[in-house]
Amino acid sequence: MKKLFTQFILLSAALLFILSACKKDETQAVLDVKSAGALKASATTLNLKRDDADKVAVTFDFTETDFGYNAAANNVLQIAVEGTNFATPKEVILEPKMLSKIFKVIDFNALMLSLGLPVSVDSKIQARLKSQLNDKVGLNYSNVINMTVNPFPLTSFLYVPGAYQGWNPSNAESLISPLSDNIYTGVINFTPGNLMFKIVTKRSWGPPEYGKGASDGLIAVGGGDIAAPKTGWQKLTANTIANTLTFEDYSFGMLGDASPGGWDNDTVMAYDNATQTWSVTLVLKTGKIKFRLNGAWALNYGGKDGVLSKGGDDIVITEAGTFKVSFSIPESTYTLTKQ
Repeated sequence: MKKLFTQFILLSAALLFILSACKKDETQAVLDVKSAGALKASATTLNLKRDDADKVAVTFDFTETDFGYNAAANNVLQIAVEGTNFATPKEVILEPKMLSKIFKVIDFNALMLSLGLPVSVDSKIQARLKSQLNDKVGLNYSNVINMTVNPFPLTSFLYVPGAYQGWNPSNAESLISPLSDNIYTGVINFTPGNLMFKIVTKRSWGPPEYGKGASDGLIAVGGGDIAAPKTGWQKLTANTIANTLTFEDYSFGMLGDASPGGWDNDTVMAYDNATQTWSVTLVLKTGKIKFRLNGAWALNYGGKDGVLSKGGDDIVITEAGTFKVSFSIPESTYTLTKQ
């Protein structure tokens, strides 16, 4: 009996060894890439034009990765700014067995703007195919294609006539959608007793005109006057797909030992929605200044030699006098113009 038991134990151990070996072989087969995916582009230099919006900009053709057996991989086209090593790429998910992706000019231009590329100048980008069997195994990348792209601005506007400026659409403040994605933002200074306004699509009255929706936070075509929640500088964000409107306290001030209020009191700046710049004209002493949002240090900007940077060093004022001080967050620049 003891002999039979010993033989049983030995046989079980042998079976476990065989199964273990098979499992290892199976794992190796899953990870064995027979051939990597390949990517081709119909063009690598693209000068995008608004007038060609509906034309084809570029076509990407793919050869799928062969993982060694018949399994559907998840394929994604990755596009990134050259030099970033695809750290934060824009990704376009491809349908199963999809071997070609066509981009119209309008769509590829929007993708380029979402990468943060400047408009009307050449920029270097890279594209590659990412293939993966699942979240844990089978990750493979194709060859990298280097491209040069010159995108055009894709900006659209809404306008906000109201009591704060005499209900005149022709010179009302604007809300801007840099990507024309139906999300518009702008900053408006609502003065005491002048909180009511509407939103229009052109610099004149006429449909469609957006007014108050069924409840707070909603807008509707044909609705009544909308009320800002308070006086002062407010950042408005309108979504014309979801028909929503939000408000946020949003006021930049300048402070520092070169400014009238020192480091304790902000000098409030004015916002220009057309140029997306904050500015103020005032007398400065020699010393230092910075810019901050809503009188707090959570979001502040400094810089050097005209280059603005988030949380940057104090800006040095080397000459006293009256200056127009302005800065642009989108352009990452600041200017000091003596008056």
